[in-house]
Amino acid sequence: MAKLTKTSVFKVQGSKAETSLDKTTRIVRKMVAEEAEQRQAKNDRLRNARLEREANTPTKPSRKGRRNG
Repeated sequence: MAKLTKTSVFKVQGSKAETSLDKTTRIVRKMVAEEAEQRQAKNDRLRNARLEREANTPTKPSRKGRRNG
């Protein structure tokens, strides 16, 4: 009788080869994630610039309540 060991009884199943569709999907998802990250960084940068500009801009006094005459 053959000697039983972990390697002879429980053979590790190799993962199936990645199909071309799987490869394309993986690459496209990576590209979309990178674009979303860049878009978010740009939005954050622009938002911060707008808030800074608004904070540094003096407010104009309102002309409501003034009457001519």
